Amino acid sequence: HGQGANMAQSAASKLSQMGERTKQLGNVMHDPERQKRIILVIVCIALLLDNMLYMVIVPIIPDYLEELQNGNFDLQIGVLFASKAILQLLVNPLSGTFIDRVGYDIPLFIGLNVMFLSTVIFAFAENYATLFLARSMQGLGSAFADTSGIALIADRYTEEAERSKALGIALAFISFGSLVAPPFGGVLYEFAGKSVPFVILACICLIDGILCLTVLKPFSNRERENMPVGTPIYKLMIDPYIAVVAGALIVCNIPLAFLEPTIANWMEDTMHSSQWEIGMTWFPAFFPHVLGVYLTVKLAAKYPHLQWFYGAIGMVFIGASSCTVPACKNFGQLMIPLCGICFGIAFVDTALLPTLGFLVDVRHVSVYGSVYAIADISYCVAYALGPVVAGQIVHDLGFVQLNLGMGLANVLYAPALLLLKNVTQMKPSFSERNMLLEDGPTGLYDTIKMEQREKKRKGLCTTIDENGIETFARRSYSEEESSGGEYA
Repeated sequence: HGQGANMAQSAASKLSQMGERTKQLGNVMHDPERQKRIILVIVCIALLLDNMLYMVIVPIIPDYLEELQNGNFDLQIGVLFASKAILQLLVNPLSGTFIDRVGYDIPLFIGLNVMFLSTVIFAFAENYATLFLARSMQGLGSAFADTSGIALIADRYTEEAERSKALGIALAFISFGSLVAPPFGGVLYEFAGKSVPFVILACICLIDGILCLTVLKPFSNRERENMPVGTPIYKLMIDPYIAVVAGALIVCNIPLAFLEPTIANWMEDTMHSSQWEIGMTWFPAFFPHVLGVYLTVKLAAKYPHLQWFYGAIGMVFIGASSCTVPACKNFGQLMIPLCGICFGIAFVDTALLPTLGFLVDVRHVSVYGSVYAIADISYCVAYALGPVVAGQIVHDLGFVQLNLGMGLANVLYAPALLLLKNVTQMKPSFSERNMLLEDGPTGLYDTIKMEQREKKRKGLCTTIDENGIETFARRSYSEEESSGGEYA
């Protein structure tokens, strides 16, 4: 008897210990600082996956499609590569608005699921049509996962230096994904077959989805009840400040997007490069990219009013590097301008992504779905054009002209960032981040009216006390003035 009782007792105590442990784990998940870090990990894995999947097909698909042997080969590959960016570009305005309505967690979970499906289809696709389907689906998933991921980071990291650092980390993962994927894909394709790299990515995606489900609990938390109503995406697009940033993101990504499809052929023709060299072309560029991110984050923490200037430096760097690409005579020389391009891109991205969040905070409402959808659209414009247009330009004008044109575009665009010079003077108070500065009390007044209207529609609030609201709006405005002084 005694033994049984003892066993039952020890089992009971073990169970209660386990209960305590899961409770502790739950508490760890709910500690906001810890949760912020876990969220950053989830988002970074999603971005890494997306960009690995984007680039992993570079060494695999042309070779694989050649075996399937179909006509008009170059165009088919171009369209296949571009289809992701094209779909992502079309879906983003919708996903941005969707994110602003339902919060950041559900779209991230949806995006991860779609990306998982897309990766699995890639692994077992046998013909062009199926590959095309997988590629387009990936664009659909990315439009949700990328945008909501970046927006979620901006939402959780509200303090500028922190936000800049967190977005910098995310950017490092993006570049690591896109630069490490071709060698990763090429090696596995050669030694293990076509499906293996995709199966590995699918597994990582699954793990990330489960993490997202357990930490963010997308379908249970009700915090989207009190999300303020965001500015519609078309209004953000015509805000001159946001437009300048979007333009810079397009222009700075064009060299990378246009060189990726064309540089292999050029290397074969001019340097008689081996497959190994072509596979490793972009890999060294990862290191200057991370260095660029690190420097920009450090500089931004020290001199936050110079964000526009870091972007401009980056664009000049990209421009100069792009112009020197055609002059390279061998693989070693070619590394230098390619590293320069990635170093410059790191500067532009790391300076301008946090600026977008800041612009929405100050000039609009602090919801980030639509504004980062605009950023994502900007990238996608470059990557949708690249595979389709770049080859044509090389064919018609030549590789040298392509590079000089892209370099010139970057150098000429850099001064436009001067428009952002006074952005940091527009400071909202930290107590009332959603308040519109230009319109004074009306900003807050309108949001309250809107909330009242929402409540009335749901039948929660029967009367709207005009004077009450009026005085409340006035009072908090005077607070805003007094607290604004400290941060000016």
